[in-house]
Amino acid sequence: MGSNSSRIGDLPKNEYLKKLSGTESVSENDPFWNQLLSFSFPAPTSSTELKLLEEATISVCRSLVENNPRTGNLGALIKVFLSRTKELKLSAECQNHIFIWQTHNALFIICCLLKVFIYEMSEEELQLHFTYEEKSPGSYSSDSEDLLEELLCCLMQLITDIPLLDITYEISVEAVSTMVVFLSCQLFHKEVLRQSISHKYLMRGRCLPYTSKLVKTLLYNFIRQEKPPPPGAHVFPQQSDAGGLLYGLASGVATGLWTVFTLGGVGSKAAAAPEVSSPLANQSLLLLLILANLTDAADAPNPYRQAIMSFKNTQDSSPFPSSIPHAFQINFNSLYMALCEQQTSDQATLLLYTLLHQNSNIRTYMLARTDMENLVLPILEILYHVEERNSHHVYMALIVLLILTEDDGFNRSIHEVMLKNITWYSERVLTEISLGSLLILVVIRTIQYNMTRTRDKYLHTNCLAALANMSAQFRSLHQYAAQRIISYTCRHLRRYVCVLDKLYFPHSHCSTLQHCFSTLSDNGEELLSLTCSHILRSYASSLFSLLSKKHNKVLEQATQSLRGSLSSNDVPLPDYAQDLNVIEEVIRMMLEIINSCLTNSLHHNPNLVYALLYKRDLFEQFQTHPSFQDIMQNIDLVITFFSSRLLQAGAELSVERVLEIIKQGVVALPKDRLKKFPELKFKYVEEEQPEEFFIPYVWSLVCNSAVGLHWNPQDIQLFTMDSD
Repeated sequence: MGSNSSRIGDLPKNEYLKKLSGTESVSENDPFWNQLLSFSFPAPTSSTELKLLEEATISVCRSLVENNPRTGNLGALIKVFLSRTKELKLSAECQNHIFIWQTHNALFIICCLLKVFIYEMSEEELQLHFTYEEKSPGSYSSDSEDLLEELLCCLMQLITDIPLLDITYEISVEAVSTMVVFLSCQLFHKEVLRQSISHKYLMRGRCLPYTSKLVKTLLYNFIRQEKPPPPGAHVFPQQSDAGGLLYGLASGVATGLWTVFTLGGVGSKAAAAPEVSSPLANQSLLLLLILANLTDAADAPNPYRQAIMSFKNTQDSSPFPSSIPHAFQINFNSLYMALCEQQTSDQATLLLYTLLHQNSNIRTYMLARTDMENLVLPILEILYHVEERNSHHVYMALIVLLILTEDDGFNRSIHEVMLKNITWYSERVLTEISLGSLLILVVIRTIQYNMTRTRDKYLHTNCLAALANMSAQFRSLHQYAAQRIISYTCRHLRRYVCVLDKLYFPHSHCSTLQHCFSTLSDNGEELLSLTCSHILRSYASSLFSLLSKKHNKVLEQATQSLRGSLSSNDVPLPDYAQDLNVIEEVIRMMLEIINSCLTNSLHHNPNLVYALLYKRDLFEQFQTHPSFQDIMQNIDLVITFFSSRLLQAGAELSVERVLEIIKQGVVALPKDRLKKFPELKFKYVEEEQPEEFFIPYVWSLVCNSAVGLHWNPQDIQLFTMDSD
């Protein structure tokens, strides 16, 4: 690092940077710009590389902040860039490497400077820097041209109109990155911005007509996942006859400023974030999510969200209603395949959620697909590896499932899709299982993880809602899925009795009940021994008899009694006391899910009846519980009916014989004996002011995964970020 470090330290002394940031005005026609822009290096691809560059040049940037109101050099640089972009498309067609290369360099410098300007000053000051004119040095004219708006329009045109070739790949990435940087003023505010220069420029004026084209291009960038060209394919080859501009003028710049990136010191360092295979796709997706989550302007809705809500399939020939602005069409099959392949990233899952929630066209299309396993399996894998994922990614994956389960067709079809050898599911070897049964297993595992680790009520509520939506359509449940539904319910039934014991008899020295629970494994699949089962049944009956008299009052008195026994009123209740209502809610919902399946699809699920009969002793103990009596009626009826038929068949029955008796009994059980309950249906609804969640989330993704963009964690106000 020695020599490289010294060169980085010398950057503020570089003559070209000093002239750009100094006190002397440089005309946009000055040959200086060709000299400044004739450097050659691979653009920084990691935040580490860019961080080192920024630290070395921060004094230069701040000098420009101070001097630019008098020199207008930033405006001159932008005008140089704007003039070049007018010929960029032609240059791409003519393979004019040098012209594109210098234009990219101009944009790269603008992006670096813009990031510092946005952090260092208010929006009002920023706009003044972009409205300078040379009429009278040091003054600003109210009718001067707004270079910031012109720059943004130019960037939109560059993103949407320039063909994506090897020689234009880097400038396309840089254009998207510069737009992200322009919107980054949100990072330096604790509150969500509802009125800013973002709203001023992007939601009205000259930028507005580019809305649908920009959204469409960003989506296609995500779909195509174009990888960057191989090294050397996009950099002008270093040959002696390449021309004086490149290797005469440029050589001085390269040796003094830019070759630090080509010597291996910085570029060879391993980046902390995983390597991004397509920087353009990654950056485009992040920009799309930022735009989609901008708050509405005071006098107009967010046009980018409108575009995302209304686009249609290219195969849809129906006309767009005149009331829908910013409409466009895109290939839904290509989009679907890209979403299936990219779900390992937070931002791809967030895009999937956004499209499913806001665009009815894409939701209808996805639900009609016959290969939904390609989309659902990656989502289930996210939930399965919940320990390795951040909570927001898990939330988004879970809400995607909840939205899908709102559709009865989806709930039926997933039980018809058979899967073989799910290698990432390690609890048990699953040689063959339906997608529906696998979904049940993963969601129950997520609930269990949440209840024992994170204890997030929002998470378990949505998990249960997804299971409830599916319950009436359960079909041919795998024996392990049926077992987990019942065993998970039993686990909470046992835990509930234990909590009640602690609440009512906090000073009891009797450890029999606690011993019963300590002998159970986490998954709660073992049966209690005969002695323990008898004790538990008798004890539960006495507790529930007490509850049935004055349920709420007894609970309240027990809680007050327990609190009174503590040394201070400031001491919170123990976890088991705080958890009582949560446990009761989970039990109630699981019983409703079981009841819904028995009522609507009993004949399709002999394995669930088998698992229920296997645990019947514990369910029978809850028949008298005041909170569950109503929902236990059907469960008790099924247990009684099939227990009687098994008793008639004799002892020592094999598993196969029991299942045969169940299948025969299903036909004989009168359906009218099962009490009808309202259909279990839950619909996902965003919280009020969803931007309070989504805007910080999107910007956290930008800070963690954007290619070549870095912000000092200590400067960020929108959320707390770990320091590097």
